[in-house]
Amino acid sequence: METAELYQIYKPLLFAIAYRMTGSVMDAEDIIHESFLAFSRLDNEKKIENEKAYLCRMVMNSSIDKLRSAASKREVYVGEWLPEPIVEEANDPTHLYLMKESISTAYLLLLQQLSEVERAVFLLREVFQYSYEEIGDIVEKSATNCRQIYHRSKKSITSGPKASTLDFQSMKSSIEQFTLALQKGNIEKMLELIRTDAVFISDGGGKVTAALKPIYTSARIISLFSSILKKLPEDYKLEFKDVNGSPGVILTINGTVAYVLSFEFQANQIARIFMVANPDKLGHLQIRA
Repeated sequence: METAELYQIYKPLLFAIAYRMTGSVMDAEDIIHESFLAFSRLDNEKKIENEKAYLCRMVMNSSIDKLRSAASKREVYVGEWLPEPIVEEANDPTHLYLMKESISTAYLLLLQQLSEVERAVFLLREVFQYSYEEIGDIVEKSATNCRQIYHRSKKSITSGPKASTLDFQSMKSSIEQFTLALQKGNIEKMLELIRTDAVFISDGGGKVTAALKPIYTSARIISLFSSILKKLPEDYKLEFKDVNGSPGVILTINGTVAYVLSFEFQANQIARIFMVANPDKLGHLQIRA
């Protein structure tokens, strides 16, 4: 099969793997591009029996290398780190695959608890339903070892809070109500929609003004949001979009995406709000703004 045809068939899957591994849209795109370039340069006489598995191995190895090389940068990252947001577009085939699985900000942050190899094994098994034999071929470990790694990783991941049982439309409605209440200064309504012990996490990367540490409690979060709102220019624009597989908010100023917010629910209330403001993490969204 020609490389161009393989690209069309497997890019959605490979992007899903690379993005979940790195938490970066731009890194995922680069990894896929470089992997296909390397694939196209392979000796024509080299027989590859399973092209899908071979490409997955290339992308996974590159993702692991990327994570390891980025580890030192993460240690000196200014403020909190959040993954680059994916804003769903209805007709984008690259993201259709992602919508079948959870790619919430909260989930991606849980993955940060795992080492590079643990993350690879966990994702391939839990999300992509690969057999242990297939995973072993990709990460170059025995099937037995992969099984052990998976169960150890799953135990660590499932120690997080339970996901909300609210459906997509209910979450979207709550976010819209919260945003409207914020704009109207309706504190009582906002307190009704957000948990008392809620947490706000923002990522400015030292490039723009953002809280360097998480903000705790609903009262402090509402106060901070009210202060931010007062400083926005009159022509700011709010859009309700699907962010990382869940309802979210995009704030645009002068045609430029300035903030992307995603939300985590517990029971029927907002439990955590994540805001990406680092312009380096929003570059891939500017052409769509």
